[in-house]
Amino acid sequence: MWGETALIILIIIGVIGRAPLVATSACILLVIKLIYLTHYFPLIERRGLEVGLLFLMLSVLTPLAKGKISIIELKDGLFSWPGFFALIGGILATYLNDDGLNLLKKCPELLISLIIGSIIGIVFFGGIPVGPLMAAGLAAFFLKILELFR
Repeated sequence: MWGETALIILIIIGVIGRAPLVATSACILLVIKLIYLTHYFPLIERRGLEVGLLFLMLSVLTPLAKGKISIIELKDGLFSWPGFFALIGGILATYLNDDGLNLLKKCPELLISLIIGSIIGIVFFGGIPVGPLMAAGLAAFFLKILELFR
């Protein structure tokens, strides 16, 4: 019963907080649970992140595939200060995402805090939810800093 209640709460938070991905995800999981297809939960848990990242990469690479970005623009983007900082940002993001994934595996109960924090960022700061993985990566980073001062 708690699982259904938690999903309903997430749906409400997602709708109120203008986070349709949160609300939709919770709705889909609730439907799967209510029609007794929970045997798919391990598959979703194991492969869902990979499928989501696949679609994210497809979205990001589509302009390249459509020919909207030329070789010269790619070269200019790579060998520039913004390109350099984008490279460093990519390295740091993937490192933090790995830490975030490990944190969520160890402490899945933090997911609600991450989602609520994302919704606060959307509503009050006009942010864009990029997902709980990056938020978990930042949380893991902050926890490492906290441990330095203990």
